[in-house]
Amino acid sequence: MALPFAPGDDLIFQLESGFGLLRVLAVEERDGQIVWHLLAYEDFFPDVETAEAALLNGTPLGVRAAHLPLTDYAFGKTPAARLCNRPVTEDELAAYRAWSAAGGEPFDRSALLMLGLR
Repeated sequence: MALPFAPGDDLIFQLESGFGLLRVLAVEERDGQIVWHLLAYEDFFPDVETAEAALLNGTPLGVRAAHLPLTDYAFGKTPAARLCNRPVTEDELAAYRAWSAAGGEPFDRSALLMLGLR
């Protein structure tokens, strides 16, 4: 079953310490497999409303990982929900494009494991 996310979607996940944010940069098919390209923000928020407000009011957010390329399996293991959708900027795509040009391979571990979060 396809995951209901698209480029530009801002996603939220929950940890004991609060709520974190991911951003879908791109989705592509490689060798018959779906690859999700995510950006992970550094900031954590006390609740969903605060996280959503930070995204929508243009608050500058720190970036923990500029690009996380995940297999469809790995992304399916990343517990996240969609908050909103904003256009993806050229600056946000820079790390993805560099990875793609270098012939990088996607990771088969969830975004939270890749970030060292549980």
